[in-house]
Amino acid sequence: MNSENFTLSEKIVSTSYIRQGCQARRGHEQLIRHLLEQGKCPEEGWSESTIELFLNELAVMDSNNFLGNCGVGEREGRVASSLVARRHYRLIHGIGRSGDIAAIQPKAAGSSLLNKLTNSIVLDILKLSGVRSVASCFVVPMATGMSLTLCFLTLRHRRPKARYIIWPRIDQKSCFKAMITAGFEPVVVENVLEGDELRTNLEACEDKVKELGAENVLCVHSTTSCFAPRVPDRLEELAAMCAKYNIPHIVNNAYGVQSSKCMHLIQQGARVGRIDAFVQSLDKNFMVPVGGAIIAGFDETFIQEISKMYPGRASASPSLDVLITLLTLGANGYKKLVSERKEIYSFLAQELKSLASAHGERLLHTPHNPISLAMSLDGLQARCDKAVTQLGSMLFTRQVSGARVIPLGKEQTISGHTFRGFMSHSDVYPCPYLNAASAVGITREDVTLCIKRLDKCLKTLKKEGTAAESSFTSPLACQKDTTGE
Repeated sequence: MNSENFTLSEKIVSTSYIRQGCQARRGHEQLIRHLLEQGKCPEEGWSESTIELFLNELAVMDSNNFLGNCGVGEREGRVASSLVARRHYRLIHGIGRSGDIAAIQPKAAGSSLLNKLTNSIVLDILKLSGVRSVASCFVVPMATGMSLTLCFLTLRHRRPKARYIIWPRIDQKSCFKAMITAGFEPVVVENVLEGDELRTNLEACEDKVKELGAENVLCVHSTTSCFAPRVPDRLEELAAMCAKYNIPHIVNNAYGVQSSKCMHLIQQGARVGRIDAFVQSLDKNFMVPVGGAIIAGFDETFIQEISKMYPGRASASPSLDVLITLLTLGANGYKKLVSERKEIYSFLAQELKSLASAHGERLLHTPHNPISLAMSLDGLQARCDKAVTQLGSMLFTRQVSGARVIPLGKEQTISGHTFRGFMSHSDVYPCPYLNAASAVGITREDVTLCIKRLDKCLKTLKKEGTAAESSFTSPLACQKDTTGE
C-alpha cells in the first residue's frame, strides 16, 4: 500500500481508521528505512510481521515474481512446489553470478539486496563481538571446512610454489580434510602440555618454517574455539611470526564469535602481526540450520578474491536464515545471548567440579578455553578399560547430546595421516576425560539435567561395572529420566 492507495481507501473506509492503519504501516517502513540507511544490525529486534513484510518486499523485486514476466531461459526461478516457494519466501534466484558470489543479479534485485544487507549486518556483529578492525566479510553457503578450503585455494594463486600448511594440531576431521581437499600437505605440529592445557608449540612452528622454507609454506592454519583441554592457539605470537616470514595466516574461528576471548585474540593478532582471513560457522554462533559460514578479514581486496574464487551462483538460504535471526534478535538480543552463555559457562564449571569431586575425579584446569570444559575419568579407567567408552554410550542413550568421552590410545587415520591419541589433540595426553561445552543458546536447565544424568551413569558404572549398560538402554529409561525423578 502506497500513499495513493491509502488515499483511495479513505473513500471506502472511514478516513480516521485508514490514517491509523497508514501510521502503523509507516512504523514498519521506518525500521526498514533505518536498516537500508545504516546497513547495521538494529539495536532492538523486529517483530515477525515487520520481517515478513520486508522479505515480501524483497521478493517482488525478483523477476520470477513479476506479474507479467515471460521467462525463456534455463534458470528462471521456477519452483514446482508452492511449499518450497513459501519456505524460501519466493526468493528463488540465490545469490551472486557465475563469476562472483557477491555480484549483483540483474534478474534478482531483491535477492541481491538481501545478500548485500546480510553481509553488512554480519560485519557489524563481528565488530560488536570484538574484532573492531575487520574490514570485510561475506556469508558463504558452505560449512566451516569447505569455507577454509576456499581460502586455501585462493592463496594458491598468490603463492603458486607453496605446498605446505603449518597446522598446530586439533583433532577435528573437517579442518584437516579442508587442507587435503585443497591439494596441500598439512604439517602437523604437536601441542605442548602446560599443566592440564594443550597449547601451541611456537618454537616447533617456527622451526618448521625454517626447515621447509617460507616460500614453500602456503599459510599457517590456526584455531581459536576448540575442545578442552586444548585451548585457543597463541594467535598474537603466530601472527607476529607470519608477519616476520611473510606467510599468510588463516584462522579457524568455528564457534568463536560467541566468545569475547576468541574475538579479542583475533583482533590482537591482526594488530601485532598478520591474519589474512578468519572463518566462522553460522549454525554454531547464530543458531541457524547447518550449511553456512562467514569468511572475514582485514584486507577487503583479499576477501573479495576469496568471494570471486567461489564457482557459480550460490544458495541464499544461509544468508536468509542469518538475516531473519539477527533482525529477530537485534544487536542487544544477540549480546544478551552471549552474556548468558558466559554466565552458564561458570555455572557448568561449578557443577562439573562438584560432580567430579563426588566421584573421585577432577575438573581439568583449562582457564584459557572460554567455551569447553573437561573432567578427568581416571577412576573410571582404573576400574575397567571399557568403562570410559561405555559412559559415552550411556549418556547418548539418555539423550545427553554434545558430551564427548575421550579414551586413551585411540588411533585414527585421515587421508593417510595417522593420529595417535585421536580426539585428545595429543599423542600422549595423561588421562581420559569427558568434555562439555557452554555454547550460545544453552540454558541452566540443560546443565542441571546433564549433571543429573551423568551422575546416575557414573554411579551405575561404579556399582555394577560395564555390564550395567545392558539393563539401562531401553527408551523407557530415557523417558523416566526426563521427568526429573
